[in-house]
Amino acid sequence: MYHYVRDLPRTRFPGIKGLLTDHFEGQLDYISKTYSVCTLADVIAASRGQAELPHNACVLTFDDGLADHYQTVVPRLLDRGFKGAFFPSARPLEDHCVLEVHRIQFVLAATDDHTQLARELLNQVEPFRGSFAIPNEKELRERFESPNRFDPPETAFVKKMLQWVLPESVRSAVTTKLFQEYVSNDERGFAQELYMDISQLRAMLSAGMEIGGHGYNHRWLGKLSSNEQADEIQRTVNLLGSVAGRAPADWVMCYPFGSYNSETLQLVAGKGCACGVTTKVGLANISSPLELARFDTNDLPTSATANVSIGSAVVG
Repeated sequence: MYHYVRDLPRTRFPGIKGLLTDHFEGQLDYISKTYSVCTLADVIAASRGQAELPHNACVLTFDDGLADHYQTVVPRLLDRGFKGAFFPSARPLEDHCVLEVHRIQFVLAATDDHTQLARELLNQVEPFRGSFAIPNEKELRERFESPNRFDPPETAFVKKMLQWVLPESVRSAVTTKLFQEYVSNDERGFAQELYMDISQLRAMLSAGMEIGGHGYNHRWLGKLSSNEQADEIQRTVNLLGSVAGRAPADWVMCYPFGSYNSETLQLVAGKGCACGVTTKVGLANISSPLELARFDTNDLPTSATANVSIGSAVVG
């Protein structure tokens, strides 16, 4: 599972959590030596008993429709004869806006002082307390200020608050204000720089890459109502049809934030989805093709000489 792949020290936001280009190349060298890169179409066929996957099958997956993927990733895949699966969200392509998840990431990347950022976030929440039942600061910190796999406590606290703890309208208002203050007042221009466009996705498809769905607005599907989920999924299908020039069949869904539930699985299957990738960490089990686990790029070494760290299975 890949997101940002870029020469971070040479960018305006070197603090963004991404993979350096030379480390990506090292991982591709390692993958070339250790695994057999295949496609999600191969996985779908194998899950139906129509084909067998090669030994040490590996799928490379890239989330969020970032321009990094067209500019940096695809040329390096083509050089090695690899194919990858790419999952853009629809809204940035249609509205030239920055997804909330990326606003949060770039706000965090724009400052090293996440303690002060957390204080500012909580100050901006205060005016909303009269309209929303938001716990006090002490309770919020006790419940949500804890480290996770990749982040220290203050960073994890800001992410949790802005991703799912605060009411949606409050999150949106606070995130927008922080983005304008720390990152950019030109959201449209920033979005055009950050994401791929339709023509690039079509070029990637023509080059043999797979394009799958990643929701419309990168929302937590498992937290949405049935109607909201259906709308997100239908808009996903619409985007895939626009890219391919025909109604999608046997398409692949990448669940934003890894969030889904049994209703999500029914809805995507009803729209012709044949495979789904999650953020569950582990080897994929193709007997459950709508719930494939993945490893993060951080789980792979960055050198072809490294010892094998992940076993035989589909790896994204």
